[in-house]
Amino acid sequence: MRLIRRPAEEARILPPGCVATIGAFDGLHLGHQRILARVLAEARVRGLAALAFTFEPTPREYFSRGRPPARLTRLREKVGLLAGLGLDWMFCPPFDARMEALEPGEFIERLLVRTLRVRHLVVGDDFRFARGRAGTLADLEAAGARFGFGVEQVGSVVIDSIRVSSTAVREALASGDMAGARRLLGRHYAMTGRVVPGRRLGRQLGMPTANLNLCRRQSALAGIFAVRVAGLGAGLLPGVASVGTRPTIDGVEPLLEVHVFDFDRDIYGRYIEVQFVARLRDELKFPDLPALQRQMHRDAEAARRILAAA
Repeated sequence: MRLIRRPAEEARILPPGCVATIGAFDGLHLGHQRILARVLAEARVRGLAALAFTFEPTPREYFSRGRPPARLTRLREKVGLLAGLGLDWMFCPPFDARMEALEPGEFIERLLVRTLRVRHLVVGDDFRFARGRAGTLADLEAAGARFGFGVEQVGSVVIDSIRVSSTAVREALASGDMAGARRLLGRHYAMTGRVVPGRRLGRQLGMPTANLNLCRRQSALAGIFAVRVAGLGAGLLPGVASVGTRPTIDGVEPLLEVHVFDFDRDIYGRYIEVQFVARLRDELKFPDLPALQRQMHRDAEAARRILAAA
């Protein structure tokens, strides 16, 4: 999959015509997957490229003015998920003041028609676009009739009476309902990152950890988890992980720390994926390091039992 981040410089390399969809695609849940499946199917029928049009930062982050919603997938994770589905292109311009100011007609003509040369557009049933979210399905259909592209709307996915959405995934993760999040996503929720050096406190306490920066302004989850780790060899490796600020040692910056069971290799610089299977407890501040150490070993035993049964 090819990624375009600077449309003014790179859009000329796009193929002549595509089947596209537009959205934040945060989490790439089952609702997103239904839309993208239609994009891929229509692209195959028409012999055109399949393209996802998204923004970085997301519009919700841009408008949050310092209080962003929890990010489910950072850009690199989103690229990997879209590529895994078989998309050919990802068009991801920055969402900024100029993008915010585009009226619906301007948005369609400048981006969909001139830049992307869209031949068929697939959108969700709640899709709105352009300045003040004023753009509607009717606007797209009128423009399609004028400029010669088709417009298709795809209905929502509903599971257990819950409409699948990024908001619903965030709520499940925030409440520790990892099984619920998995039903909405179609997979375990995961974070990826490169292993960075830490304070080696875990090794001192008998449980060495791989540390990953969260690379997002707001994490969708926090606490202690039973996890599986990909990227350290064949298959998934079991472990226990913490997402938080490490209050016992007066930490400030949120960090993902993973202890992989029965594993002791130097993996600094490795890019890994951490899949969250079950939430064990909240992050707590302990009175001293021995108390923390005892709880860490209890957490590890609980994670081993859960993962053995999962």
